[in-house]
Amino acid sequence: MQNFFSYQITVDDLPQSEQHYRLKADAEDLAKIKDILKVPAVKSFSSDIYLKFNQRQHLLKLWGTAKALLTLESVISLELFDKEYDADFELTYDTEATLKSQREEEEELSINDNTPDVVINGKLDLADIAIEQIALVMDDYPRQAGEVFSFKSEFTPEDDVKNPFAALKKLK
Repeated sequence: MQNFFSYQITVDDLPQSEQHYRLKADAEDLAKIKDILKVPAVKSFSSDIYLKFNQRQHLLKLWGTAKALLTLESVISLELFDKEYDADFELTYDTEATLKSQREEEEELSINDNTPDVVINGKLDLADIAIEQIALVMDDYPRQAGEVFSFKSEFTPEDDVKNPFAALKKLK
């Protein structure tokens, strides 16, 4: 995804014990995360991530929380406002699977939401995972609390019933 605010780990170097990673973006990173999330500003971004690697089963469990304070633009009023996001997540990675083997497995079985993700080139970027989790919980159409979209047509229902072309006269 990017080469800044990056915290790459090599799966083979992980011990069997539970690991904890705390990520916090600095001012330069916040500006770049803003571009990724396509928002007017990112005021803060942090994440606590825990890992547990089971070498025998070739599974990496990853869970944690990502937090961000974002400046968004309301789709209704076009005003800027701040909103805090807090994303809890839990992911599983199969350290021996490849994209090809996973695709074949999904074809044999039905598509399963519990299918572990694939570790590419033996590395994971924890910062990418945290940014992705915030992107997944962001509002598609952000609006401030209490804002409601109301539409008032310039045409009346009688125009449609009496003569459908009467509405076209109003457009001139």
